[in-house]
Order: sequence, then structure tokens, then C-alpha cells
Amino acid sequence: MSSELHSSRALETATLGGGCFWCTEAIFSELKGVEKVESGYSGGTVPNPSYERVCEGDTDHAEVIRVTFDPSIISYKQLLEIFFTTHDPTTPNRQGADVGTQYRSVIFYNDQKQKETAEEVIREVSVAGIWDRPIVTELVPAQPFYKAEEYHQEFYRRNPRQGYCTFVITPKVAKFRKKYAELLKSSPAKVTHEPVSA
Repeated sequence: MSSELHSSRALETATLGGGCFWCTEAIFSELKGVEKVESGYSGGTVPNPSYERVCEGDTDHAEVIRVTFDPSIISYKQLLEIFFTTHDPTTPNRQGADVGTQYRSVIFYNDQKQKETAEEVIREVSVAGIWDRPIVTELVPAQPFYKAEEYHQEFYRRNPRQGYCTFVITPKVAKFRKKYAELLKSSPAKVTHEPVSA
């Protein structure tokens, strides 16, 4: 019965690039209504790129996540509102110490409705003055998505004590959990790190 219910639901996807995909995957995986989050590459010129080639910056791919979600539980607009408050959309080709075109802020929209929603959220975030500088997030039609190597999938969950995870992702996740507690799948384990600004 449950499998029949699952197959009858109309799931949608969102493809978002907000810096290192380890960070974005860790955040979006915790949201109610999110069925699956895959780390990967999109927006480049080379088919089936490797992580090494993407890091070299010569394929033009962005590190992205593909979020499969149930719009009856969480809307595309809600996902974008979270996206714009959990990374810095004002710094072209960088997030913090991560610098390069693969770390650009980008939304790959699947249809006109997603494009219009993204434009609406960008306007709202800009008017609200959440960020001091103009938003530079790219808004482009969906392009081929290439799933990243298996060791990148669920990286934070599997490697919480790895250096980057401890010093960069854990504080960001703590801030996210505090701000969006009502949207989490469950009450996550208490995080002792102080939340930091994005």
C-alpha cells in the first residue's frame, strides 16, 4: 500500500548550485518533503566530467545538487527561500574560501513556472535586504546533470569528523537547523557549535 501511495505522488526536481555540494546536500537532505538529494555537476561543456576536471575549472561545470521533492509537502519556492539564506548569492564564483567557477551560485530551472518562481524569490530577497550586495545567482535553463562520484554522495553524513565538515559544514548546518526547525524531517541531534553567518 505504501509503495502504491509513493508511486502515485507527483514528485518534482530542483537543481541548485550554492558552492560546495557537500554543504548544500547536508542541508537539503534534512527537509520534510525531500525524497532524495544527489550531488553532481551541471552547466558545463564536457560530458561525464570527473571531480578532478571540474576542480581544474576547464569544464565550466558547477557543483550542484539535484533535489527530488514532494511539492505537496514543501514547495519549490520554499526550497529557493532556503537556498538563498544558506549560501551567499552575492559572491561570483566563490563561497567563503572556496573559489572557482564550480562554486558559482546558480539555479537550473526545469520549466517556465520554476523560472518565474526563482525570479520572484530573487526580487523578494533583494527587497528584504537580507544581503548587503546585489544577488548574482545565475538563472539558466536545465542542462544535463551528471551525478558525482559515489564518495561525494552523503559526504557529510558519512564523514562528520573530516576537517572541512567540522569547520565549515557543521556550523552552517547548525544555523540552518535553528532557522528552519519546523521544516526538518525530525529533531536532529543537538549541535554544540555556535551558528555562524553564511
